[in-house]
Amino acid sequence: MAICGIGTESSTFSAHRTGYRDFTLWHDFSRYPFLCQDSGRWPEEVAGVRVEFVPILVARALPGGQVTREAYERLESELLAGLRAAGPFDGVYLDLHGAMHVEGRDDAEAALAAAVRDVVGPRAPIAASMDLHGQVSRRFAELVDLPTAYRTAPHVDVEETRERACRLLVRALAEDLDVVRSWVRLPLLLPGERTSTRLDPAAAIYARLPEIERRPGVLDASIWIGYAWADAPRSSVNILTTGTCPEAVTAATTELAGALWRSRDDFAFAMPALPPRAAIEQALSSPHRPYFISDSGDNPTAGGSGDAAFFLSDLLSAPALAGGGKSAIWASCVDPAAVAACVAAGVGGEVSVRVGGVYSGDPPVHLKGTVHAVRPADPVGGDLAVVRAGGVHAVLTTRRKPYHLVQDLTDLDLDPWRHDLTAIKIGYLEPDLHRAAAASILALTPGGVSQDLPALPYTRLTRPIHPLDPAVPAPDLTPALLKRPR
Repeated sequence: MAICGIGTESSTFSAHRTGYRDFTLWHDFSRYPFLCQDSGRWPEEVAGVRVEFVPILVARALPGGQVTREAYERLESELLAGLRAAGPFDGVYLDLHGAMHVEGRDDAEAALAAAVRDVVGPRAPIAASMDLHGQVSRRFAELVDLPTAYRTAPHVDVEETRERACRLLVRALAEDLDVVRSWVRLPLLLPGERTSTRLDPAAAIYARLPEIERRPGVLDASIWIGYAWADAPRSSVNILTTGTCPEAVTAATTELAGALWRSRDDFAFAMPALPPRAAIEQALSSPHRPYFISDSGDNPTAGGSGDAAFFLSDLLSAPALAGGGKSAIWASCVDPAAVAACVAAGVGGEVSVRVGGVYSGDPPVHLKGTVHAVRPADPVGGDLAVVRAGGVHAVLTTRRKPYHLVQDLTDLDLDPWRHDLTAIKIGYLEPDLHRAAAASILALTPGGVSQDLPALPYTRLTRPIHPLDPAVPAPDLTPALLKRPR
């Protein structure tokens, strides 16, 4: 079995562009601890057969703006050359995200699947593991025999999903299964922050999947909530059930589609949501610490550019913070020139820098203060710096970097328990921050992944779609039954 894939999550509204050097490349088994690291084999027999996996190329990048055409074509060329050189193969496991968007292409994952199919031939089954924020077009569903998606958001089942895809692939080959798929698109656009599986209705709907896949004739059932910040025809919710019985997979897809459509107006933010300045006021008046605010519009792990400084301006203009009577952490903003000035000044030095707009060209924010901390050569963010202005501690990075762990902050001598608020560019809180938070709120800030979907300049979506269009007629949720010729 070949292992290969190219994956990232791309906002078409983000000014950032994802280039070749933004991707991390794997040619080994380190992403797959369920396989023996020296041989690529299972520790045990699966379906009565011995299986060998062969790593070709897996490329992943931090979510951001669209992938450049040059970067994608180079990665695809390297992947396909590796497949040709190492083949033939009995099957292929694609390690994908599902919401990658490439300049000049509408459906990069389907194009990649088609190119892989051309190399390995018509008989080799293809499995794929994907993010539930990915998108499954009909073309992709026609090409990939065994796609499966995460079932949790935040994603705590990544490794489990990868292993499930591999085991489905092995089983399909070992048992010579005649696989059929049932696929349906729902005219529904939902941001991830409204579909956390910590809360209903997403929690209840996703909880159905294990029971469904135990039904006779069903192998897997998956829901792709989709990715809202891509202005592309395939952006929507998709459901796909895989199995051996057409009636069973059709019934399962129909059931899940009905449940999702009936719940379309029930999806809510995982925490209270307010305009930026109201969020700051609420945090400062609360007795709870740590108090986390999600600076949601520029979340780099949703595709934000990471260079927006709108919320920093709001923090600096809050009287209690400007005067130093209250204190705040803000993480983070990519600005290499500002970081270089901080490094030159050194800890304790005074700086006057302009922050933000590196990719977007938005007006930067003037930040004058004292260098609180410097951390050189962070493996993700490059050189890092913290500037204290009044009571605001602003984290600046050389490269785009998410802040999902408390340790990311304490490594910069920033303790959320000792500050009145901690603002992070994020959506729903990732597990480590969620455990630490005594209280949290989502700030509806502007940016490439703004939660205000109706305000975004969509021109290419398949319309009508809820909630952008005021009166979407009841859709035909009859699934398409897909079967690739054996």
